[in-house]
Amino acid sequence: MSCANFFLRSAAVLFAVVTPLAAQYTAHREGEVVKLEDPQHKTVVSILPGVGDVVFSMKVNGQDVLRFPYPSIEDFKARPGLVGIPFLGPWANRLDEQGFYANGKKYNFNMTLGNVRGAIPIHGFLTQNPFWEVVEMKADKKAAWLTCRLDFYKHPDWMAQFPFAHTIEITQRLEAGVLQVQTSIVNLSTDPMPVAIGFHPYYQLTDSKREDWVIGVGAKSEWMLSPTKIPTGETRPIEQLFPDPKAANLKDYDLDHVFGDLVRDSDGRATMSVMGKKQRLDLQFGPKYLASVVYSPNPAAAPPLPPGATRRLPQDPNFIAFEPMAGITDSMNLAQKGLYKELQSIPPGGTWKESFWVKPSGF
Repeated sequence: MSCANFFLRSAAVLFAVVTPLAAQYTAHREGEVVKLEDPQHKTVVSILPGVGDVVFSMKVNGQDVLRFPYPSIEDFKARPGLVGIPFLGPWANRLDEQGFYANGKKYNFNMTLGNVRGAIPIHGFLTQNPFWEVVEMKADKKAAWLTCRLDFYKHPDWMAQFPFAHTIEITQRLEAGVLQVQTSIVNLSTDPMPVAIGFHPYYQLTDSKREDWVIGVGAKSEWMLSPTKIPTGETRPIEQLFPDPKAANLKDYDLDHVFGDLVRDSDGRATMSVMGKKQRLDLQFGPKYLASVVYSPNPAAAPPLPPGATRRLPQDPNFIAFEPMAGITDSMNLAQKGLYKELQSIPPGGTWKESFWVKPSGF
């Protein structure tokens, strides 16, 4: 064998060995941050277990599909807000009073504890909590993933407000450039536990501005809302809001709307989409996510302010939230009133499990 052939064959063998290793998924820590990496699809997901187990970044080819308007993690921890993909529990979005109903019984909040606030309590009280524990952080040839657990029942101030002992596990799994977020809730209490959780993801495109985005909303109906953003119990066909729900120009809408009767594919998944010039995000909800709030305020639709007043709007309006929810806003209380028929519950000792997926393309 000639030296040239020897080196060519050696190089081919070396390439065959090194290439799969270079493309291997990884899961590793960088300080407080856990990073899941998919080199083949040039995707990196960053998670902060110690701040609500929030996914705060998902970069594809260096472009972040999630909104994180902070210069640093330290700045975020000092002034935490809703960013990335925050978990909302034990209820998502609004309640119409300072309490909730479950199994025909009313549970009033203790407003002196300070973890529930306002006449219309919103987004529960778990969003930025530091008590998530890492259960597993691994990667193999197929995926990289992180699983964290929150033992709700160990916290007296939480149990005082929502007296259903339970644990929550969230697994973020990165596979083939797609992020799966799976939530598993185990009811440890002696009574059925209502499920009203959700997520409030903040998505963005980087090849265009909000005014150029086109959205698709995979739902058949819109829930009509009161001035306090609580569903009234009435619905209307989604076409009365979006003439073409698969292709609506976002610039024409000021959105904080609740949708139900989600359109399912053969796997039971519903899809929401946002499209820019070339970039696209498809968000798929599993069968147990029965509703979605779509939130994207339009600065052009904001009413005029009185003299001397200032407006609290996001500094950058270029985002949209497609929120996977186990039930509509105020589902527990509306179910008690007979206005909502799809409230889910977990029997004693039972488990509720569901996923949603974030699928970027064109980045």
